[in-house]
Parts: sequence; C-alpha cells; structure tokens
Amino acid sequence: MNAPNRYELFVLDEGERPVEIIEDTKIPNAATIKVLKQDHTLGNMIRAQLLAMPQILFAGYKVPHPLQPYFLIKIQTDGSVTPAAVLEQACLKLIATLASLETKFKREFTFRDADGAVAEDAYGTTTTGGAWPEGRDYLDF
Repeated sequence: MNAPNRYELFVLDEGERPVEIIEDTKIPNAATIKVLKQDHTLGNMIRAQLLAMPQILFAGYKVPHPLQPYFLIKIQTDGSVTPAAVLEQACLKLIATLASLETKFKREFTFRDADGAVAEDAYGTTTTGGAWPEGRDYLDF
C-alpha cells in the first residue's frame, strides 16, 4: 500500500528539523514556513491566530499531499515585524489560549465531580434514574 507507516506521520527522523523558514524573494515581507509531522489541525489554528494579528497582510496554509505529513504556511506582514517573529508571537498566543482552555475544562469537571452524583443530560438538565419518566422504559410507549 502507498500509505507510510503510522509512526512516520508524527515521529521526527534523526537530524530532522520540525520547522523550516524559507524567505520569499518575489513578495516583500513574506515567507513560507514548512512544518513537518503536522496536519490541518495545527495549520488551521496557526492561520486563524495569524489573521487575528494587525501586522498580518496575508496568512494561508496548505497540505500539498495527504500522504506526506507536513504543511506550508505562507505569511506576509506589513513590514513592521518579520514573518518569523510574528509566527512566534502567534504560536505563543495560541499556547496561552490552549492552556486557558485546558484550565477551564479541568475546573468545570472538578466542579461537576464535587457537586455529587447528579446526572445531567447533554443539555444540562438533571435526570433521575433512566432516560424515561416515571420508571418506564421504551417498551411502554
């Protein structure tokens, strides 16, 4: 089969660098960044974080081929900061956002455990026993 071994999709080889920055010679204040062993998940998060920054004129990413585990990010800035510096700022903001999300997630579930064994459905309403009212089951309907 053409698919590579699964470990090749996320384990860096000996001497392989995870990020490579290629300065663009045709577009001013632009660079293409190649990120190895990652996919659409990280590419889209970085692109969205970059587009939220005022120094960015263009930010986009692509995965050239689905069997090759890397993506390319194209960044163009307004010239006040280099593409490499703005990428680092975006990654730091993204890490902070994900850390905040993790903290909120853990706090919510510790509160839920501390409240006691009150069962809630997906909409937050409390349930008593089974899913059907008055001790009935689905065969009674």
